Amino acid sequence: MMVVDLNSDLSKKVIAWRRDFHQYPETGFLEMRTASIVASILDELGFDLTMGKSVMSDNHCMGKPDTEATKKHYLWAIENGAKKDYVANFSDGYTGIVATLDTGIEGPTTAYRFDMDALDIHESELDSHFPKQEGFRSKLPHKMHACGHDAHTAIGLGLATVIASNKEALKGKIKLIFQPAEEGTRGAKSMASAGIVDDVDYFIASHVGTGVPHQHFVASNNGFLATSKLDITFKGKASHAGAQPEEGNNALLAAANAALNIHAIARNSKGISRINVGELHAGSGRNIIADYAFLKAETRGENSEVNQYIKNQLESIIAGAAQMYQVDYQIDTVGEALSSQGSKELAVILKGCAEESAMLNETALESNDAAGSEDATYFMERVKQNGGLATYCIFGTDLPAGHHNEQFDINEETMLAAVDVLFKSALKLNSL
Repeated sequence: MMVVDLNSDLSKKVIAWRRDFHQYPETGFLEMRTASIVASILDELGFDLTMGKSVMSDNHCMGKPDTEATKKHYLWAIENGAKKDYVANFSDGYTGIVATLDTGIEGPTTAYRFDMDALDIHESELDSHFPKQEGFRSKLPHKMHACGHDAHTAIGLGLATVIASNKEALKGKIKLIFQPAEEGTRGAKSMASAGIVDDVDYFIASHVGTGVPHQHFVASNNGFLATSKLDITFKGKASHAGAQPEEGNNALLAAANAALNIHAIARNSKGISRINVGELHAGSGRNIIADYAFLKAETRGENSEVNQYIKNQLESIIAGAAQMYQVDYQIDTVGEALSSQGSKELAVILKGCAEESAMLNETALESNDAAGSEDATYFMERVKQNGGLATYCIFGTDLPAGHHNEQFDINEETMLAAVDVLFKSALKLNSL
């Protein structure tokens, strides 16, 4: 059986891809430049591509930018290096890609998920910041790859390169899923609802960092919390606060009352929970009864049942506050993720692959520590419901600052280790 030759040429390619994506960060459902480059490389490698609306359910694209913002970014992408033969597939903001390699030999279908989106963060301009030292700092103000998705996309392309070069060593099908809008947990539900993993026997999502040390590996990260991201609008009636205060319906007070009571939601005995109101915007002047207020809130739960409990309580509080101040309200779910436990059988196989890698020093089967949230859980649950196995693994790396920090960066050696382990898993799984 052939094994991957992790030569210096591949290393240079993966690093170059990552640094290019890092300079041109694109946020959720706007990854047009990124997706066009990814598609062009995968097409050249011989993968069959399905893209855009064909791999995304329009009904589940939560928090998608409006038409004007999407069109504006499409023009920006064209002007900044998007591949013209491919970018039109993503012009409407449906930026998902599924690349399939069919070996023509009977065998299982194995899928790997890679997210592509960036964050609304202004990247550090300090001379000590490695991307600035090496000339690949973000070219866009207030946009940055501060979570490693640039590396994930490069890892996916590295894996694609090795798979294409070693097709004769594989059986069955390999699917590479390049997902938009993981930040805010918005993109995976759309792709999972489109049925792209319904034929998958083995599903593997991965992430770099998350506090795991460099050259360490976790085969199954089970600590992700279920979550809902909510935009809440109160609409009241304005009036002069001095002349006719009784004629107004105060949306600001409704929002303030709701915010305080949301943070007082009772806990649930079935698991840990989180709640946060992160933004509140209201009013138009000191002497005007506020006719408008807007909240951004999120719920989280150790499992989907707890999260739904917290969400239901929040919705009751919003309705009560609106009634109290005689204002209208609207709640929009703009992001959501499930909880999910990795399949231990698959984690054991993945751990074995990691133990064979010369690029890793230590491996762990699983971690159950409470973490943030991840919408790859939609893929995981869909695959498991259909009888397949799924896991979410972590490749440790050096972090000069934490995720979602302006000084975030990674040790680029981690990317090649990830390609190595993931390709070993493809060899192993597609021989079962």
